[in-house]
Amino acid sequence: MTTTASATALSGLTAGTWTIDASHTEVGFVVRHMMVSKVKGRFSKVEGTITVAEDLLDSSVEATVSAASIDTRDENRDNHLRSADFFDVETHPEWTFRSTGLRPDGSDYLLDGDLTLKGVTRPVTFELEFNGAAANPLAGGKPTAGFSAETEISRKDFGLEWNVALETGGVLVGDKVKLVLEIEAGKSA
Repeated sequence: MTTTASATALSGLTAGTWTIDASHTEVGFVVRHMMVSKVKGRFSKVEGTITVAEDLLDSSVEATVSAASIDTRDENRDNHLRSADFFDVETHPEWTFRSTGLRPDGSDYLLDGDLTLKGVTRPVTFELEFNGAAANPLAGGKPTAGFSAETEISRKDFGLEWNVALETGGVLVGDKVKLVLEIEAGKSA
């Protein structure tokens, strides 16, 4: 296994700063509800940069999500998630991710980093897939790249402990949360 990789090995992904395009990016999650189903949600406000290095494995990512921009298609649930029971957006308005390393994983990658939610920082590893790059005709031919990534976290590890016991056993909200990212980024001039 090689310990270095050229950015040019990923067709169209060239060294430089790539800015996350919020209108073509989704930061979502999936969590078990009542032990019988799964609820999905997303955050509509995300920003960040991907710095692609000449040696791809030296690349880095920094991103910020507005916790208040939660959307689960249920206003009451969204307001509860914004409250001190969960995200406490008054005190902790943003979530952040800063990468600490990138490693090959077959034809894909593992992106290590520090995720901060509700003032608590924990290391996480995203399974990362490069989806390709192309010239964006709606942005004057600007190079644009796409990535998919996901990881699973324990919400309790981040101080998100609110729950209700069910009469039938189990709890209202599962502990494991899958974070699912679809990222599009444009190369800065």
